[in-house]
This record gives sequence, structure tokens and C-alpha cells, in this order.
Amino acid sequence: MKHIDQLNRPILLAQPPKRIVSLVPSQTELLFDLGLENEIVGITKFCIHPNRYFKSKTKIGGTKKVDIDKVIALQPDLIIANKEENDKAQIEALEKKFPVWISDVKNLEDAEDMILKVGVLTDKVENSKTLLTKIRTGFETLNSKKDNPNKPSALYLIWRKPFMSIGEDTFINDILAKTGFKNVLEGKLRYPILNKNEIQALYPQYILLSSEPYPFKEKHIEELQKICPSAVIKLVDGEFFSWYGSRLLRASSYLITLQKEIAR
Repeated sequence: MKHIDQLNRPILLAQPPKRIVSLVPSQTELLFDLGLENEIVGITKFCIHPNRYFKSKTKIGGTKKVDIDKVIALQPDLIIANKEENDKAQIEALEKKFPVWISDVKNLEDAEDMILKVGVLTDKVENSKTLLTKIRTGFETLNSKKDNPNKPSALYLIWRKPFMSIGEDTFINDILAKTGFKNVLEGKLRYPILNKNEIQALYPQYILLSSEPYPFKEKHIEELQKICPSAVIKLVDGEFFSWYGSRLLRASSYLITLQKEIAR
């Protein structure tokens, strides 16, 4: 059967996959939540959810540094990857030997499309539709509370040394907007690198310090507070802003709580 991935590439599968390697943490969690725990044979060292399966699956390296020999040894009949999170050269090497389905997620609508297509790809259509219904219900509740003509401005930081943030063409930016924030880096693309003076000049009302990929802690709040004394600085769970698989089931309630905090 022919399937089309999110890069509009055709993927041919003779039957639903029985040996799946996932190269993306958020999509690994999705596969488990679709009921494919027996079919998953390989995951990355960052695929920590669900934790109960983490130790039982073969680790094939990281998202950017896949151990290709380990993947070959697993003989998968499907590899699931992502355009941004995985290395292009490694994906091209793998797709010479195995079917590789690639996602490209820049907003919630892309995530919903990915979830449904993965459901079709793995013969779990009804499960994926059930997940989607629950996700959409949660985000409808979130969206109904975000109508604010004076959205507070926010700088979302994902890295330190150098400081790195997110532009408007990212999934995080879309979730940030749905939570009721205005990204101070609207108009910028991808992941802008900023120095202290540039951060200060942006004059954000909020600075959100993500738990991943850089693990910001309480001690970093003081550092940023010196740069922007008037900003409200908060540690946030990066998984709820950046994981675009079934983690979205729990993201909406987390974001609603955050939304209530900024509305005070």
C-alpha cells in the first residue's frame, strides 16, 4: 500500500508494519499510545516516555546521531523520523534500505495531521481518531480562554550559552500563541541566537525558561532577572510546548493552568 508522508514522499508498505524503529521521542510516545508497544523494536536514548517501556527497547543512539548499524541489525519494516529532529544524511542512508516515513510539524494542525497519518500507516486508524478527538477537545477549551487583544509578550528560551529562542515558524511558537502569548520574536525564523543586550532590547513581559533541550533551573531565573528586571520569569515544562504526539493529550490542561496564572 502506498502512503504519503508529510514531505509528500511516497512510502510503500506491503502490510502494516511489525517491526518499527522510531527516531523521535514525541512520535515514539504516540506509537505506544496507539497500541503498538509490541511492534516497536528500536527507539532513541531520548525516547523516555512511556518510562515503563524505556528499558525494554533497543536504543539506537540519539536523534541526531543514529547508530545505523544497530538499526540495520533490527531489520525494521518501517522507520518513523522527523525533518527537523533527525539528520538528513542519516535518513537518506537509512531509506536506501528501509521505508522511512518523515513528519514535518510546525503547528497544531500539522500535529493532528501527523497523528492521523501515523494511525493509517500502522493500521491504528480508530485509535488515532480517538486520540485526536480528545486532543481537539482539550485545545478548544484552551482556545476559548485566550481572546485577549493585549496579549502579554513572551520570550521563550530553549538554550543557554548562547541563549537561543524560537521563531514564528516553529511548533513551539504556535503553542505559545494558543496559550495567549505574543512571541517577541515574531518575524524571526527558526531558532534565533541572542546576546544579553538583544534580550534586554526585546523588553519581554514574560521570559519562559524551558526544561528542554537545555534544562533551565531556578538558579537561571536570577541570571535572566538581572538582564530584564521587570520581566516575569517562569520555568515551564518543555514537553508540553514541543512534543507534538500524544503528549498533547496532557498539554492542554497544563497550558490552561499557565494561562490562568498570566491572567491574574
